[in-house]
Amino acid sequence: MSNADRERIVQRLNDAASEGRITLAEFEERVAGVWAAATYGEVEPYVADLPVAPGLAPPREVAELRSIASELKRKGVWAVPRRIVASNKAGSVKLDFTDAVISHPVVEISLDVVAGSTVLVMPPGASVDATDVQTVAGSVKHRGVPEAGGSPHFVVTGRQSMGSLVVRHQYRFWRWRW
Repeated sequence: MSNADRERIVQRLNDAASEGRITLAEFEERVAGVWAAATYGEVEPYVADLPVAPGLAPPREVAELRSIASELKRKGVWAVPRRIVASNKAGSVKLDFTDAVISHPVVEISLDVVAGSTVLVMPPGASVDATDVQTVAGSVKHRGVPEAGGSPHFVVTGRQSMGSLVVRHQYRFWRWRW
């Protein structure tokens, strides 16, 4: 777990305390436990009884994202399922995990993208294994994201045809992020 992950969880606990879901004593105990935790499994008991985020449904086990001749995009605050199946023909795919709520230590992404590019924007501390992606007239580019040892860990499989797969962190310049 990274410090950024811990800070997100502490923010959830802070929101729960301000809403009256937990007492101040419970808040202090849970925050101490979150900062002492090394894995997502150790943090789970401290947040298991809390809603994921206001207005955000709990993550599903599998999400199928399909599109034809248009852009397929997820960004901002969204609940990341354990497995994502992204299929797009003649269009691009961009999955931004920077502000997403990731409750699983390993996220599997299965691609079937033809005639379009795919961009995966990773949160701080994450790692990605994209060695099992089949490319046809395309390429796979890692830009500063380790292939192992990070948390959460993303495993990318499937096929990328006539386009590139780019795995990177969020770009920042002054106040802008993309």
